[in-house]
Amino acid sequence: MKHRAKVPLTPRERLALEVYDRVDDAVRRELARLRREEGIVASCHRGCSRCCGQHIQMNPSEAHAMGQYIKRTFSGRQIRDLERRTEQWHAREDAQRKRHSSSAGSCGAGPSDDGLSCPLLVGRACSAYPVRPVICRTHFVSSDPSACLPACAESPDGTVPVVLASIPHTARPWVQRLRADIEASGIDFSRSIMLLPHWLAIEMDWPFDTD
Repeated sequence: MKHRAKVPLTPRERLALEVYDRVDDAVRRELARLRREEGIVASCHRGCSRCCGQHIQMNPSEAHAMGQYIKRTFSGRQIRDLERRTEQWHAREDAQRKRHSSSAGSCGAGPSDDGLSCPLLVGRACSAYPVRPVICRTHFVSSDPSACLPACAESPDGTVPVVLASIPHTARPWVQRLRADIEASGIDFSRSIMLLPHWLAIEMDWPFDTD
């Protein structure tokens, strides 16, 4: 991956990028195996952003790599726009959580409406694609993408996406490398997992409530 800035990569950032490369290779091999041996083909494709309405989790190493990438490559305007979208996400997440707890309503049909799409989604594409977290790199389905509803939505007919579970499994050895690095610094890995917009606020030092 090429970076425009001359600022050197931090050790934690370098490790995350190395893990991402390994995960991507593992995913490509497993997708090829599923097609060849089981006749299963992922329905995910470029331009499909249905899963971007899900609650996307990341760990501190991934958050650090993403924050560094944004600071290196985004323009001032892009950062301001991202801050605005992240602030909107936090406000809508809070409102939707309160509304959903008192009714059976959903949060919308997906990224094209007022649903809780990832703040990094711009024009139905990830604006930080090279540093998207492992959960994004390994989420594939063989069903109609329309079944990938936003996190707080419920399918009216009970339809659920058919997730290719073997793909996240192939990434586990590499995720363990991130876990080991995080725990070596004295941080409880499991407790450090948070939603992507929460980590964005922390890494970019934006004053949003991340509780």
